[in-house]
Amino acid sequence: MKKILLIGKLNTVVNETNQFLSQYFHVQLCSENAGVAEGMLKIVNPDLVLISLIGAYDIDTSIFFMLSDKYEQIPVLTIGTKEESSSFFKYYENGQFENLIRPVENTVIMDAVCRKLGLDKNEVEREAVREKKETSGKKRILVVDDNGTALRTMKAMLEESYEVALAVSGAQAMTSIGKRRPDLILLDYEMPVCDGKMTLEMIRADEEMKSIPVVFLTAINDRANIEAVLKLNPAGYFLKPPVKDKLLAEIEKILNADA
Repeated sequence: MKKILLIGKLNTVVNETNQFLSQYFHVQLCSENAGVAEGMLKIVNPDLVLISLIGAYDIDTSIFFMLSDKYEQIPVLTIGTKEESSSFFKYYENGQFENLIRPVENTVIMDAVCRKLGLDKNEVEREAVREKKETSGKKRILVVDDNGTALRTMKAMLEESYEVALAVSGAQAMTSIGKRRPDLILLDYEMPVCDGKMTLEMIRADEEMKSIPVVFLTAINDRANIEAVLKLNPAGYFLKPPVKDKLLAEIEKILNADA
């Protein structure tokens, strides 16, 4: 299944687009901050970038320069009115970028995505049905870590047994949980700005999220740090990098106990 990085402000339009395309592609939401977007490009390695131009005047234009300069091999679709897209016309000249005029039906977006990726729409739909059958029954795990290498490593460990979602910050984790509730969260304790403790507090403050088991991952192996982690009463904790067999066994134990 092809991967799409969906960049834009989180709103009803973006959510609806995400929900529709997620039936056929692996879609990762991303804010319109250039630094965050570049980090997600390295982690997700998308086949296509889709940018919502709603609130175009607030969008960091360096995203467009970065995509055309460093990621010219990745096709880019933007969705916006003529007025919203006018600020970015110069990027549409080389064929990498294409704009769809809003309002636009999801089926038109689907057609454009398939065309940009060189895919047959009917085959994509058939593949989505096959994958849905294969992944049905798989538990969903959200891995939260600001380190891209750690995210890729964790995904490789887990994806054979679980459906894996990734987030590079506490804020992005909350967005991901709101989009689709995971069965378990693996949460890095040492993150900048919004660390693991703050993220856990946000999760527990939400009635819809507070029952999700959270397992901390920490790179600091000293008594004070471990005691601080355990005081938060997580479902478990692991020192980084975790041993695959032990991690999988603990996840299975937690999920079975929670069933």
